[in-house]
Order: sequence, then C-alpha cells, then structure tokens
Amino acid sequence: MIYAGDFRKGITFEIDGQPHVVLDFQHVKPGKGAAFVRTKH
Repeated sequence: MIYAGDFRKGITFEIDGQPHVVLDFQHVKPGKGAAFVRTKH
C-alpha cells in the first residue's frame, strides 16, 4: 500500500497488477474539506 505522503516524481507503484509512474504531483488544500494529493501518471 502506498500513502499520499509517499508520492514523489518518478516513483513507480502498482494498481491491479499494472505499474504506474508518477510524472507530477500536487498537494491540494481546499478551503473546505480535507487535503489530498493530485497526481499525473
């Protein structure tokens, strides 16, 4: 399992047996609601 704090550019992770590489990520703190990490893979 990968956590939101583990995302960095270039990291490889697996979803349903298929590898994905993080090309870009952004930590988002909206005015209302919880913070989250937006990624491009």
